[in-house]
Amino acid sequence: MPESQTHSTELTSQYVAQVTGDLERNTKEQERIGVEIEALQEQLRALQHDHTVLVNMQQALGSASPATETAPAAAPSVPHQTSAEPEQSKPKEAAATGAKKTASKKPAAKAPSVKASTATAAAKPTLVEVIRGYLEQQSEPRSAAEITTALTQAHPERSVKTTVVRTTLEGLVAKSHAHRTKQGSSVFYTAAAASEPDPAEPQQVQKAVAAD
Repeated sequence: MPESQTHSTELTSQYVAQVTGDLERNTKEQERIGVEIEALQEQLRALQHDHTVLVNMQQALGSASPATETAPAAAPSVPHQTSAEPEQSKPKEAAATGAKKTASKKPAAKAPSVKASTATAAAKPTLVEVIRGYLEQQSEPRSAAEITTALTQAHPERSVKTTVVRTTLEGLVAKSHAHRTKQGSSVFYTAAAASEPDPAEPQQVQKAVAAD
């Protein structure tokens, strides 16, 4: 084979290898960005849920305050009655007192619903807390697919996706809350035994473990 043809064949092989490598990197970059988008959408849904709860609380508190303020406004009119009709002023005063008691009871009836909505929002653990609590229960490494399957069975009310779980696991690894090991082409995760939970998370992690 002529030397020029051999050189051309080598160049072609190099170009093919380079294009193949670029194509693989491009594909992996698309997958990485897609995973980040899924994670951001999960965070957006959580923020929208919190926003709805806060709006409901604000409306409940806002509707309670006018009723409380209107009752004292009616009271000053009673002492200004003329002394010529003392007997008629007493029924009016009794009626105003009854109206005040009725008005004061209305905000109290709405208070339990506000507390209930607050307790519901606080009792629901985040996906990060659920995944971290699940890892702490396991004695062997688990893959992202295995964790997704387990969480879907334990929390059917959640929409758990493998891509979101993998992103959350990588976040826990970055914060030293979990360890990552690779066996062949598969990646497995375990809880970090030496890591200390954040000050605000211990009770929430226990709730996630109990739920699983």
